[in-house]
Amino acid sequence: MKKPQAIKLDARDIKILSILQNEGRITKAALAQRVNLSQSPCWERLKRLEKAGIIEGYGARISPLVFKPSTMFFMQAELSSHKAEDFALFENALDDYDEIEACWAVGGGIDYLLSISVADVDAYQRLVDQILDAEIGLKRYYTYVVTKTVKQKAASGLSQALASEYLADGS
Repeated sequence: MKKPQAIKLDARDIKILSILQNEGRITKAALAQRVNLSQSPCWERLKRLEKAGIIEGYGARISPLVFKPSTMFFMQAELSSHKAEDFALFENALDDYDEIEACWAVGGGIDYLLSISVADVDAYQRLVDQILDAEIGLKRYYTYVVTKTVKQKAASGLSQALASEYLADGS
């Protein structure tokens, strides 16, 4: 994931992002109408937001339960060594595991927080064994099983965009 460029956003940019985040399938014509722009200027703004990396992509949230039963786990991971090449080795190796849906580097006593979706506890343990056998630097891990989803929405970032450093003057 590339780091978004720091560009100035105005109120229309924020509205475009908000609408797309909640209604990703909206037509370009409907989007332009909702933000009170003609289609061409709206399209130009959309392309600028995409080019800057603010809009990373478009997709659908698909229930994992549709295809097979699954269990979600969060894993706190601590590496045995903290050199740059050790972090790179671990991070690059994660691409080999489709079960790992997300990974965040974090501070505060652990190195990473991983979101993992597998069929059951046995499948999770087999995955952990594979990761440990791969010798990618995992020293210690803690496991948390998700018992139910309480709240889930697309990642935001709009609250940060509302900070004055991102807004164009006069917004």
